[in-house]
Amino acid sequence: MSLFSLTRLFSFSIKSKTSKISTLHFATTSLGEKLDAHLQNSPNNVEKTLNSLAPIKLDTKYVNDIIHRWSLNNLQLGLRFFIWAGDQPNYKHNLYIYNKACSLFKIKQNPQVILDLIATYKVEKCVVCVDTFKVVLRLCKVGGLADEALMVLKKMPEFNIRPDTTAYNLVIRSLCEKGDMDMAKQLMWEMGLIDLYPDMITYVSMIKGFCDVRRLEEAYALFPVMSVHGCYPNVVAYSALLDGVCRFGIVEKAFELLAEMEKEGEGCRPNVITYTSVIQSFCEQGRAKDALSVLELMEVRGCAPNRVTASAWINGVCMNGQLQDVYKFIERIVGGGSVSMGDCYSSLVVCLIKIKKVEEAEKTFRMALSSGMKPDSLACSMMIREICSEKRVLDGFCLYEEVEKTGCLSSIDIDIYSILLAGLCQKSHSAEAARLARSMVEKRIPLRTPYVEKIVEHLKNFGGKELVAELVSMVR
Repeated sequence: MSLFSLTRLFSFSIKSKTSKISTLHFATTSLGEKLDAHLQNSPNNVEKTLNSLAPIKLDTKYVNDIIHRWSLNNLQLGLRFFIWAGDQPNYKHNLYIYNKACSLFKIKQNPQVILDLIATYKVEKCVVCVDTFKVVLRLCKVGGLADEALMVLKKMPEFNIRPDTTAYNLVIRSLCEKGDMDMAKQLMWEMGLIDLYPDMITYVSMIKGFCDVRRLEEAYALFPVMSVHGCYPNVVAYSALLDGVCRFGIVEKAFELLAEMEKEGEGCRPNVITYTSVIQSFCEQGRAKDALSVLELMEVRGCAPNRVTASAWINGVCMNGQLQDVYKFIERIVGGGSVSMGDCYSSLVVCLIKIKKVEEAEKTFRMALSSGMKPDSLACSMMIREICSEKRVLDGFCLYEEVEKTGCLSSIDIDIYSILLAGLCQKSHSAEAARLARSMVEKRIPLRTPYVEKIVEHLKNFGGKELVAELVSMVR
């Protein structure tokens, strides 16, 4: 394929995409201009004007485009549209669009915009409901505006609106994330004054919040209170408390809680996720022996460790330089039958690469291959990538071929193919480069754009024009 043809191919692709983008932009802009025209004619009570329009089919893409447009020239209008959209029956904002709104409207830098919005609702006598306020409160939560969320909650009665449990939970969670546990506690008490009762979301938020500020006794004291309100402690609530206890390294209390959970029975009994979380927490603190004790406890109680459990312990031990213990652990956990040898050694290879023990990782990886194990795609990808980064691209290619023979390449990171091929071309290993390129064509593995120019130039110089044409046709 000539350079002219290659250029024409890319030019056509770019023009096609640009055409689609332009059409989409025009469509969205037209809708935005329509709304602008309506709202400029009726600047007051934006919500009433929006409701009077023909039903607008809302989705995240549409809302994102509209708020982006209005954030540039009319921030308050854009914010009001966002709140209105989130209150519509056939559409709900997701976390992505809440984050986007916080960014576009600069909520964190200018929290007053939220209070101005509520003041405008009151001045214009807008018809709002509890769901309207909940959209505002969610925006405050995502934006980290706990104080403003509290003020908005206190304003609701001025609109003859009674907050519900969800509204209180949004503010309580915001306060907990801020660390203002005294105010969160007061709000939970206030709920009872208007015949509302905390639910499991309330209690778990409070437990996490108390743990975050190291008020563990107050977190634990919530458990007997929960039952009074019909919220019986479950594995989620206990896990939140366990997480706090483990983070502060209170080993004895962690074991007490695990025993208490087991005693409580169904609904509270620790599961593999609970145990793994505790093991991971202890390992991160360099408490490998305590983590091993938790592993022994879960085995005694008939809870089989899984791959994540094994990986958490292996990672923790490697990070703390206790490699001599790893191999014994692998033999033990594999002997239990719930985790394979290949999974354990894959985790070990990944951990060794992360702590820059590449030579040890490569030795372990090759030993695993020679023993008939099948390392996972992450271990394969990271190992080959690391070897290539050391300018040992031919070694990387040879390892790639060894891995291919085991059938482990089905889910390998496709970037690895482009990295290998570019490296082989750069070092003028033409035969190996051609072999890899043909394999990529057969498997329909596309070249990555950053590597195209160098690879195409090299392969063409060595007479691989047809091969180049096939590779370029798959470029992403």
